[in-house]
Amino acid sequence: MFQAQTLPSSASKRDLYASLAQQLAALLEGEPDAIANAANMSALIYQLLPDLNWSGFYFMRGPELVLGPFQGKVACVRIAVGRGVCGTAVERRASVVVPDVDAFPGHIACDGASRSELVVPLIKNGQVFGVLDLDSPHPNRFDEEDREGCERLVRIYLEASAL
Repeated sequence: MFQAQTLPSSASKRDLYASLAQQLAALLEGEPDAIANAANMSALIYQLLPDLNWSGFYFMRGPELVLGPFQGKVACVRIAVGRGVCGTAVERRASVVVPDVDAFPGHIACDGASRSELVVPLIKNGQVFGVLDLDSPHPNRFDEEDREGCERLVRIYLEASAL
């Protein structure tokens, strides 16, 4: 049985993401189901990354993103490509770090407590399958180290999952 290992609060972000990557790879090893892997990945991130109020996935269904497995308060179900932070990440085909969601044009406020956001697109073989979305109740919660760390986690997810 997998048991998530927390690091001391004094651990660096580099060490935290290295540990998360190692644990995620072990958690997903041998499991190709993309939904099961997304559920476990969102739970692991929510449990081990500090200062989050939402961690989860949206998957492409036709021309829009549809809510997938997540941890946190109830969420918006459908997001058009190009709308909000998630839709913008799909449109740009690149991660988006938002220090202050109130300053992001067209931000979709699913949880009014969210103040910053990080979205990483799920791109495999040139196709966008969805996004990993992280929200925090703290402004400026996410930086380039978080972006790089979460992009690494997404690569592990994509390698393990049959999409």
